[in-house]
Amino acid sequence: MIPKQTVNMTDVARRSGVSIASVSRALRGGPGVSPATRERILSAARELSYVVSPEASRLSGGPTGRLGVIVPRIDAWFYSTILAGIADELDTLGVDLVLCTLPDAAARHRFFEALPLRRKVDAAVVVSLPLSAREHTRLERLGVPTVFVGGHRTGDHRPWVGIDDERAARQAVGHLLTIGHTDIAMIQAADDADIPWATDQARIRGFHRQLADAGVTDPTVVTVKWSIDGGSRGMEMLLSQDRLPTAVFCHSDEIALGALRTLRRAGISVPQHISVIGVDDHPAADISDLTTVAQPVRAQGRLAARAVLDSLGTDERPETAPPVTTLATRLVVRGSTAPPR
Repeated sequence: MIPKQTVNMTDVARRSGVSIASVSRALRGGPGVSPATRERILSAARELSYVVSPEASRLSGGPTGRLGVIVPRIDAWFYSTILAGIADELDTLGVDLVLCTLPDAAARHRFFEALPLRRKVDAAVVVSLPLSAREHTRLERLGVPTVFVGGHRTGDHRPWVGIDDERAARQAVGHLLTIGHTDIAMIQAADDADIPWATDQARIRGFHRQLADAGVTDPTVVTVKWSIDGGSRGMEMLLSQDRLPTAVFCHSDEIALGALRTLRRAGISVPQHISVIGVDDHPAADISDLTTVAQPVRAQGRLAARAVLDSLGTDERPETAPPVTTLATRLVVRGSTAPPR
């Protein structure tokens, strides 16, 4: 891990009156810095007791000085927050981010056929993107350290950072059971590609296993797209049935927010007539008074960036499995859940 220090490269740049990039070049002995400027930077670093971490130096001093980040999309809170976490770790190191978005099958095909990041980055982070066996093989041809974020599959020992999605679902359903609900429906997210999304599958397992442990069988389940509009449609589907459940577990807060919108428009009070719970702790969850299971999204981005830095410059293959880092989730009780009436 990168040693924690109170002084960073920004402080050295401010003290010496130069850019962060100049500080990075000077401290690693790179070109493009005059002797006088280099000495001023080194003097500022000594005064501030600043030491460059060896891992950061490897990345900023690598052949490209760039980190590739591969995501399905950036117009969603989860992905943009992961990116912010990665930037938290790298923004003072003189390292550039190269972003690749793969929003559809055509983009995926082009990326994995052409591998546009090859010889253009020193390391890569793949964010919550399910890959086929062939895509994994193609990705390995980048020939750089790679860390994955989100959507972990049991038995996959590639370097990974994320949460236990099954446990998060169990926490959500467990809360509903604890306050007295047994008629609990689920609005689950549909996989939008031929490859199943591990996050979806894990949350489905958690829902059914938690209910089964409580002796609850045959729950109502509807499947929608992972979006606010999808959640709204899912609640419409539940309202169209003969009997309304007393509580609904939604695969994500975005789905839950859509469900709440439909209930509000239908004049159905939450939680007086129905309880709703999500997963993630989206920024809008607090505004909407949504009970949820929070996950530390930004921290996942930071830890993934650190894991990439840790792996740089290591030629030896570890005898044990690469690290799998699982962060804790926590129940956040707000006003959208209450005992059934």
